[in-house]
Amino acid sequence: MRIERADPAIVKGWYLGPWNSDLPISLGYAPQGIDEPHIHTTITEIYVVARGTSELRVGDRTVTLTAGDVVVVEPGEPHTFLSSSEEYFHFVIQTPGLEGQAARDDRIAITHAELGL
Repeated sequence: MRIERADPAIVKGWYLGPWNSDLPISLGYAPQGIDEPHIHTTITEIYVVARGTSELRVGDRTVTLTAGDVVVVEPGEPHTFLSSSEEYFHFVIQTPGLEGQAARDDRIAITHAELGL
């Protein structure tokens, strides 16, 4: 068994994945949506909204997410969070779970203009 405790001082919460466990996925949470436009070349991201609301931009579409929503962002889909409510909280699953340089190389920063913003 393994327990990870939340640290409210860390914006992106805890993460589990191949770098610190035997999981074939990466799992984490965040108490806010982060505005960092990017794409992934391999990773699929699955966001599960536990509470609050946020605006997520995927490609040229902005969607409002609310508690209970799940959104799947496929590899190659540009995305970023635009805003989130004070009580917002989501879990994120990344598959495949990559570690180290492979994870960093998979995430490619883009501009807001590339999202039509």
